[in-house]
Amino acid sequence: MPLTSQHMPDIANDSTPERLRPLSWVGMSGIDLPCTLLLPGALPQQVLCKASLHVDIAKEDQRGIHMSRLYLELQHAFKERLLCVESLNKLLDACLGHHAGISQNASLELAFDLPLKRSALLSANSGWHAYPVRIHAQLSPEGTRLELSAAVKYSSTCPCSSALSRQLLEQAFQSTFAGQTTVDPEAVGQWLQENGSLATPHSQRSTAQVRVLLADNSQSLPLETLIDQIEGAVQTAVQTAVKREDEQAFAELNGRNQMFCEDAARRTAHALDQESQWQDFWVRIEHHESLHAHDATAVAVKGIPNGYSPLLQR
Repeated sequence: MPLTSQHMPDIANDSTPERLRPLSWVGMSGIDLPCTLLLPGALPQQVLCKASLHVDIAKEDQRGIHMSRLYLELQHAFKERLLCVESLNKLLDACLGHHAGISQNASLELAFDLPLKRSALLSANSGWHAYPVRIHAQLSPEGTRLELSAAVKYSSTCPCSSALSRQLLEQAFQSTFAGQTTVDPEAVGQWLQENGSLATPHSQRSTAQVRVLLADNSQSLPLETLIDQIEGAVQTAVQTAVKREDEQAFAELNGRNQMFCEDAARRTAHALDQESQWQDFWVRIEHHESLHAHDATAVAVKGIPNGYSPLLQR
């Protein structure tokens, strides 16, 4: 006759750890979890998450936690409920309820690709783009903290490379038309068609990684708002459907928005500064150089008074 759980040994409860001390986090990472996500102003959509769920061990003589209880609570949490602020709070509260007298803090991170439909710049076409995003929720005696993060791809054209290219074009023009007192516009136009690409500035696919701390009264998960703000700041987000008119418009956007990684970091930080929903933020810009074999990077934070930035504490 098989034994029931009541008759099986529970070593985590019955034994003492080798060295007495509390632990910051114990739990599981990389759990597959389908969820139905609810975003502000949008219909619910299915996403497949990688979940990480942890609690602390506040008692120094407690050897372990109830891992199976965490796992089962996670599986049930979004089975019949939408993924939203309310369901996140209920899950973390339930996790601490299973560890009463053991834990004081609970943490959940959900990582997934958020599909958003994006229109072409000029043509009537559109396509889907999947943005890597994360939701991090933490419950402590001080309350709940909610963080959102997103990675946005965009194009960056180097201002220095552009200046050097223009210099070569100017020198070639001067050499061709030197000594002429008048210049025929048609001849100049033809020359530009033939020589305008004599030297071209280098561009590269670039990444803006952003984390924001939601205000304490937040009742929603505005991931699309965050992505829109980042793309609005850099102006040259990678495209989906592209016809020739869209590609030309994209080339024009790159010409008007030449930027070093420092420029992109400041632009993004300025855009986030205007949003009251973000209590704090962290920005990392990576320009995956086409000139170099290494990346150019820049980081910006909100700059909370007295130098305290909660996002940088973990």
